[in-house]
Amino acid sequence: MTAFRHEPVLVRGSEAEALTHATGAAYLLTDAERTAGALGCHRVELAPGSDGSAPHYHAKSSEMFYVLAGRAQFLNDDRVIEAAQGDLVIVPPHMPHAFAAAPGFPAELLITIAPGVDRFDYFRLLGRIVNGQAAYEELLAVEAEFDSHSVQSEVWAKVRAEGRAA
Repeated sequence: MTAFRHEPVLVRGSEAEALTHATGAAYLLTDAERTAGALGCHRVELAPGSDGSAPHYHAKSSEMFYVLAGRAQFLNDDRVIEAAQGDLVIVPPHMPHAFAAAPGFPAELLITIAPGVDRFDYFRLLGRIVNGQAAYEELLAVEAEFDSHSVQSEVWAKVRAEGRAA
């Protein structure tokens, strides 16, 4: 696990593991193991208006979202903001957050979490849940292991429902 401290990590796009489902795709680029715990990074493509993640927080890590293309909505604590191509959103530890493609728009995001957590098994489980191959309760059972803790947000639920109704 010390390789990152002595040499760069190169992940070719062709090597990225792709997880696809009805709402989009995730490309697993590098996890904390390859970076000696420094960070984890993945790319997410969301279909127009589709959800990316439900409200949650991380106790130990900050999360960075860079909008590569399209428009995205972000829950940050108790408010929702919209970001477009070239915009950057950084969420500190313990802040409830969520993300989705804005209504009527696709979104492509580069997401980095630092310090890193080995979360690729978490994303694989999410893909199985979205594809109907696993139950949501399985995710709740492993939240602490992946430092991703679900929360409820009436603000997020209201904004997302309004977007679906438009």
